[in-house]
Amino acid sequence: MAHAIELNNPVPEEPLIFLKPSTALLREGKAFYIPEFTKDVHYELELVVKICKNGKHVEKEFASSYYDEVTLGIDFTARDVQSRLKSKGHPWEIAKAFDYSAAVGKWIPFTEEMKAKPLSFTMHQNNELVQEGSTDHMIFSIDDLIVHMSRYFKLQYGDLIFTGTPAGVGPIKIGDQYQGYLGDQKLLDCSIK
Repeated sequence: MAHAIELNNPVPEEPLIFLKPSTALLREGKAFYIPEFTKDVHYELELVVKICKNGKHVEKEFASSYYDEVTLGIDFTARDVQSRLKSKGHPWEIAKAFDYSAAVGKWIPFTEEMKAKPLSFTMHQNNELVQEGSTDHMIFSIDDLIVHMSRYFKLQYGDLIFTGTPAGVGPIKIGDQYQGYLGDQKLLDCSIK
């Protein structure tokens, strides 16, 4: 909710969904290179879950059985491109779904114990805290996202769901270093080139 407010966007009544192709994936430890078509890329730290079985029209009571791994990711967004497209009422996938725009960290098991309590996560930019979030601050829970998305398309084994970002997003620049922590465990490390 805080992220919607910081961008002067209305708080959504249902999840806002966009897709990234497999070519958007930037695996743990790989550098992110700023693309030539943008002058204003922003970082957005997100909790990421991995779908562990196929599902369509998933009921809420079963939703938590559809993911079993978790990590942190950065949704790199070409904010200037996004703003231009949004102002015209156009879709803004090219601002979100470009090559290597979905950095993901090291995967760990998402245990039932972890699912039962709020998870806190943070991101540091050049060793300074810039984002801090918790699953109990999400507008829509992970299970709610699973239910909602599976109404429209089949979730498939290996799909990744970026669950939304807390407040504190901002621009990146060459030479920046980003580390993401789930609790006190570092899962994400990404440099900007």
